[in-house]
Amino acid sequence: MLKISCLRSGYGKMVVLHEVDMEVRDGEIVVVLGPNGAGKTTLLNSIFGLATVHGGDIVFEGRSILGMRPFDIVKAGISYAPQLDNVFPNLTVVENLLMGSFIRGDDPTVRRDIEEIFNLFPEIERRKNQKAKTLSGGERQMLAVARALMSRPKMLLLDEPTAGLSPKAGSTLMRKIREIRDRGVTILLVEQNVKRALEIADRGYILVSGRVVKEASAEELGKVEIEKLFLVGARS
Repeated sequence: MLKISCLRSGYGKMVVLHEVDMEVRDGEIVVVLGPNGAGKTTLLNSIFGLATVHGGDIVFEGRSILGMRPFDIVKAGISYAPQLDNVFPNLTVVENLLMGSFIRGDDPTVRRDIEEIFNLFPEIERRKNQKAKTLSGGERQMLAVARALMSRPKMLLLDEPTAGLSPKAGSTLMRKIREIRDRGVTILLVEQNVKRALEIADRGYILVSGRVVKEASAEELGKVEIEKLFLVGARS
């Protein structure tokens, strides 16, 4: 579904990613692991048209999406829930969900999809008329994922969705992410909690200092001392 080839990207003249090759197949959860500053968020920003691409290609469903605006990338079928500033704090839960469906215009099925979202995330249904800034950290992250789903994406990009959450809230959200995949949405996940991510992923990549140092199945990565790879990659 997504194929990244020899990607060099960053911000302005600064290059963060170096010759990154990666692919995500239809129906997978693929996790990107790595230490802070490895370039994980830059990878997602590059896919979503928010970073400067200096070389390589990003192909989604057989079509290059390089140079496309985020709006057009959403229309192509990719949605993104960033780690920070991922909800509209002064809008209610329902208003946030409606904002997530903006590309669908007057689609009469939007309200039905909101009900389906509430079936998936009953935690935020109870807060549906509250402003997002009043939600707990876990509820805000659920709303961010839910908002991204409202465009009916084929692929969902998630940047550290469990960051700052309690272990219980983080585990709950990870179960929801797996359920989203089971409902037909392919997922590319950046996550700091290695154990939790590998429990739901099919495959994973380890990114260190802007380079992929290992790619393997989640089962194989679970047997690797990943922290040592972080250090080896950083020194190489």
